[in-house]
Amino acid sequence: MRAQDEAEYTELVAALTHRVHRMAYAVCGDSQLAEDAVQAALMTAYRTWPRLRDAVSPEAYLRKMVVNQLLSWRRRKSWATTAASGRPVEPSRASHENEVVEHQLVWSAVGELPPRQRAVIVLRYYEGLSEVEISEVLGIRPGTVKSQSSAAMAHLRVALAEAEPTVAAGDPHQEVR
Repeated sequence: MRAQDEAEYTELVAALTHRVHRMAYAVCGDSQLAEDAVQAALMTAYRTWPRLRDAVSPEAYLRKMVVNQLLSWRRRKSWATTAASGRPVEPSRASHENEVVEHQLVWSAVGELPPRQRAVIVLRYYEGLSEVEISEVLGIRPGTVKSQSSAAMAHLRVALAEAEPTVAAGDPHQEVR
């Protein structure tokens, strides 16, 4: 690789690694697995740098590589031994106590979704991608994105309704709903 290509690749890695890792973690719910997927994608990106460099959006291309890697691993039997243990995804940010509880409930419920539904939800609501962009990342039709999103949202509504925290009588730190 030429020195200029090496510098451009290094710049891309520095700019996107943390962001893509957060997205991968939200998709799979396992920090180590997310890191492995990002590293595998970055190795592929290094080998195919001219294609990635010339892409309309290198970030979208890298994001697609990471999601495809995670979904590929999910299809293998070995996933069962390395899959997330149900730990909630926790993007780092400070929030009010009630918001933290709701945040934990939502991410726990998202973590229980099937992999493709979880990927659709993360890409739509966490990464802010459109249905068309999600269909490109996942390699599925926009209609499939809509149906997966709809099924995921229905599951989340049920899961969150069942997981409503009960308010302890007389606890001044919790609000009544």
